[in-house]
Amino acid sequence: MVRVELDQVVMRRMREDDIEAVKALIKEGCEGTENRLILHILTRPLCLFILAVLSSILRCLVHSFILALAIPVFLLIVFLKITMPRSTGVLGSSRPYWDYVGSSYRGTQDETLQNPYARISGKTPVTKAPRRRLGTKEKESTEKITPEREQTAGQVWVADCEGDILGCIFRESESRAGVRRICRLVIGSWYRREGLGRLLVQSLEQKESQRGADRVYAHVPYPSKVGEVFFRKLGYLQLGEQNDEDDGEEV
Repeated sequence: MVRVELDQVVMRRMREDDIEAVKALIKEGCEGTENRLILHILTRPLCLFILAVLSSILRCLVHSFILALAIPVFLLIVFLKITMPRSTGVLGSSRPYWDYVGSSYRGTQDETLQNPYARISGKTPVTKAPRRRLGTKEKESTEKITPEREQTAGQVWVADCEGDILGCIFRESESRAGVRRICRLVIGSWYRREGLGRLLVQSLEQKESQRGADRVYAHVPYPSKVGEVFFRKLGYLQLGEQNDEDDGEEV
């Protein structure tokens, strides 16, 4: 793990030149989620029963016990890998894909979230130009971005520390007044125990509360027990659960 000084983290809106870095971060996090989901499906009783039936049928055709077991499992894994949402989309979004260009920020000055650690320490976070990979060329977007498209696209906030993007959080577009929905939270594998995820979620909650949000929902990919425990520690409840005050967030 890499030590992160949270008071030096700047949480700002994603810009167009951050898109590739954000996609790479999502792809890294998506691989673990896909593998856990595939393992969960393969170990369900119904799936095991179907695989056993197919293996019995193939046993009569291929005359090899090992191949009869391996072929159905291999084909199922390939099918799940193909049909699962890829890094171009976002798990938890109500749309089949995420409009990265439309959700990019285009203001002259960065829109940022408040960092309580910076306020406590009194230090000013250092903002550097984002690092780019060698061989990549700058491409100016020729797509037409209308206010309606920006409103529909939602928002992406990135955790920037000295030019490196350490994590990001996706907030879906507002579909109901007073309700906000977090559809993905991704933290780089080197920084997952540094409190960065908690900082992103709580800072975004504060921002949305100031904008008039009464309730915040968070999507947790099934069967991510780690994600469920993480949001429960932040005070989120599973859909259908109620607390005494009935004003908490829901997962």
